[in-house]
Amino acid sequence: MEQVIELHNVSKSFHDKLAVNQVSFTLGRGSVTALLGPNGAGKTTTIAMLLGLLEPTKGSVKVFGLPPKELKVKQRTGAMLQEVSVMDRLKVRELLSLIRSYYPQPMEMEVLLQATGLESADLNRYAEKLSGGQKRSLSFALALAGNPDLLFFDEPTVGLDTTARRQFWEKVRGLAAQGKTILFTTHYLQEAEDIADRILLFNRGMLAADGSPDEIKARIVKKSLSFRPLGDPLLLRSQLLELPAVEACFEKEGRLHVTTENTDEALRAIFVNGLAVKDVQIDQGKLDEAFEQLTMNQEEAAL
Repeated sequence: MEQVIELHNVSKSFHDKLAVNQVSFTLGRGSVTALLGPNGAGKTTTIAMLLGLLEPTKGSVKVFGLPPKELKVKQRTGAMLQEVSVMDRLKVRELLSLIRSYYPQPMEMEVLLQATGLESADLNRYAEKLSGGQKRSLSFALALAGNPDLLFFDEPTVGLDTTARRQFWEKVRGLAAQGKTILFTTHYLQEAEDIADRILLFNRGMLAADGSPDEIKARIVKKSLSFRPLGDPLLLRSQLLELPAVEACFEKEGRLHVTTENTDEALRAIFVNGLAVKDVQIDQGKLDEAFEQLTMNQEEAAL
């Protein structure tokens, strides 16, 4: 697979503050990757280096095999930032035409409208008069205007309703299917779990986890079983805690939940011992649980 992004032992310091610490990763063509982490984790600094807005203090950053500041890189890159700002007194058509003119092979206007949800009538409106949702569509269109091979999205669905979010990510998936490489940040962890092929989880300037959503959950989040008791829930809970495969047991909304390293062994023990349970469910856990456990564990380790 063609490597689009390559970071090798990258660090970035601001005076005495180390914002990014020895980060290395590569991203291949056509991949969809979520860059996650708490505020101050180093996400924005990393993206700024990939966009050529900042130079690394140490290490190397390459995009399409070149330094990010190279014109050939910029001509293949688009970005949709969290803050949407547009030039006053320019119409949407004028803005899009201006940005398209900077690129050797821009996206056709009709294709651009279809890809971003802008209407033909919007082209003759002044950009500053657009609604919040329309401005985000315009920001998406400006990112796509040059028909880039690499796209950065910084919190792209903030302020959008559920339907608009779903439509946006469907379009992003379509772009990835065309071979475009996507790197995005989001605070909506369910979005990352649903959309990303791969997650880069940052904490305290370091890459704390790297893998698919399922891989990260499997490494960090305990699997759990839940069921409804057929008899006395207190008796059932005490019986469950006696099983070697069961680590903990708690009640929530009328269901008993147990955590375990091996759901198959826990289920076998429950049925072999004839415990009175019904409506059994297996839960791998959520990405937000992994996120919380990982960042909490690292913060505790640093104390």
